[in-house]
Amino acid sequence: MRKALIVWGGWDGHQPEQVAHIFKRQLEAEGFEVDVQDKLEAFGDAEYLKSLDLIIPVWTMGEIEQELVNNVSAAVQSGVGLAGCHGGMCDAFRKNVDWQFMTGGQWVAHPGNDGVRYTVEMCNSSSPLVEGIANFEVASEQYYLHVDPAVEVLATTRFPTVDGPHAFNKAVDMPVAWTKRWGLGRVYYNSLGHQANIMEIAEVQEMMRRGFLWCAEGKSLAAEAGVLAGTYTGMQDNQVN
Repeated sequence: MRKALIVWGGWDGHQPEQVAHIFKRQLEAEGFEVDVQDKLEAFGDAEYLKSLDLIIPVWTMGEIEQELVNNVSAAVQSGVGLAGCHGGMCDAFRKNVDWQFMTGGQWVAHPGNDGVRYTVEMCNSSSPLVEGIANFEVASEQYYLHVDPAVEVLATTRFPTVDGPHAFNKAVDMPVAWTKRWGLGRVYYNSLGHQANIMEIAEVQEMMRRGFLWCAEGKSLAAEAGVLAGTYTGMQDNQVN
């Protein structure tokens, strides 16, 4: 049986507990054994993390010990999948650049705040993660992110939608969902999910479901191929500011 760990907490405004239980329900329906924890110390056992198929952080605006980031990073590099949404993954630990390097982006703004109506547009690609999903509208926070150019973008949204200093630039298509690789591990991110009701939207549920499954299968595929990867420990401990 495939195993997943969901770790929730941080800022309550993102309803992390409710989102965690939506994800738990989705994963159990796919046959996963799901461990749900509400403390970052869940990342403390490096060998346990490597025994998993999937790690899902649902934690916003916190601080984390570097050792815990290193443990997650090593697990993902070994083939464990990493997937998440909104601020629960890409606004989790603003001070930790190693986390941001691994996840592929960091939130910087949501012009207009909550309730902005915008379109999520699927990218024309061969990725099965978005195949057959039509563009859809959502009323929520529209995330402006700083994004790793190495990611494969699966869906975008057009800025500007509301006025602000950013509107004086040309229009930009901001990634909403992407994948990337971290060692042998697969990483999936979706910027939707300001509150739990957004994760109940049919298109969003399907995007997350596909992302979870894609990330979780990376470990077994790497093992079947007999591929080994070294471990990058990051630069956070050695930074000079």
